[in-house]
Amino acid sequence: MTPLTPAAFALLLALTEGEQHGYRLIADVERLTGGTLVLGPGTLYRTLQRLRVDGMVEESGTDEEAVRADRRAERRRSYRITPTGSRAVRDEARRLANLLSSETARAVLRSDERGER
Repeated sequence: MTPLTPAAFALLLALTEGEQHGYRLIADVERLTGGTLVLGPGTLYRTLQRLRVDGMVEESGTDEEAVRADRRAERRRSYRITPTGSRAVRDEARRLANLLSSETARAVLRSDERGER
């Protein structure tokens, strides 16, 4: 399988915690990545669309609580991960873990801790 983009991986990882709407996904991705990945609306919805086309994510309906709070929120959709998406995020996590456990990656991290370039 082709490696996932950082945005796709982070979105799928966030969706493993349960169904969510778009703006909550933005916050969860930022939380999961310690602020190193901040998705704008364009990247969020382009990536979600790509994940939908690839069968990794599906729309699960409107966010009824948001609709009650704001009539314009009727357009907000919630998303959930599919079994295909669950396999993809698991495979990507495994791929990254293997890469990071390599001696080369450990050496790079050690040199970073010592302040070397």
